[in-house]
Amino acid sequence: MSVLDQFKLDGKTALVTGCRRGIGQAMALGLAEAGADIVGVSAQLEDDCEVGRQVKALGRSFTGYACDFSDRQAVYGLIDRVGAECAPIDILVNNAGTILRKPAADHPDEYWDKVIEVNLNAQFILSRAFGKAMVERGGGKIIFTASLLTFQGGITVPGYAASKGAIGQLTMALANEWASHGVNVNAIAPGYIATDNTAALRADPQRNPAILSRIPAGRWGEPDDFKGATVFLASAASNYVHGAVMLVDGGWMGR
Repeated sequence: MSVLDQFKLDGKTALVTGCRRGIGQAMALGLAEAGADIVGVSAQLEDDCEVGRQVKALGRSFTGYACDFSDRQAVYGLIDRVGAECAPIDILVNNAGTILRKPAADHPDEYWDKVIEVNLNAQFILSRAFGKAMVERGGGKIIFTASLLTFQGGITVPGYAASKGAIGQLTMALANEWASHGVNVNAIAPGYIATDNTAALRADPQRNPAILSRIPAGRWGEPDDFKGATVFLASAASNYVHGAVMLVDGGWMGR
């Protein structure tokens, strides 16, 4: 197999959570461009969603589901529906997440519980279900979206930092168990990316230049910057990569 052929995903089915916009949408489109059919999941996902239209325009199939990842029973229901209605999942991209800001001394239980449920518990449950099937089939790819706060503590986001730190550990824990079964478990850690979630930061006359001055690449990242990393970790090109957290941060963590 040539090196370029190793990146092809023809015949594969990828489930991408948080696919409606931003990084998740770019991940889904990158996988579709490489040949994968897409099962897309977001908290809100219209029948005729933009990401679905773009995937279909690439000649790939798209099946969409709405799921509230803070609702444990809804996550179990999603697993049952996908199992009954879709082809076996070859690639699982655990991208859905949330962030709630409040200083630690005033951070309420409901903030902590929701962030941990969405960012960690739901992702473990999905990985356990689809990962078990991958182990039984002898192959598969699982990709988590980590964060700079997998490595740093952040400010006023203790639940988010705890969840993303745990994602780094979960990536390694699952890789340790499943690598020998042909299942690759890795993560991608985004830096500062130009999405809806960072619009306020980019509009802030103090914070925006301060952030840019720390990024060696000299710019905010774009969602499309994640297509290549996602396809690599989803493809045969990464078959000997296990338990890694790949930084896509413009050099932030090396500064």
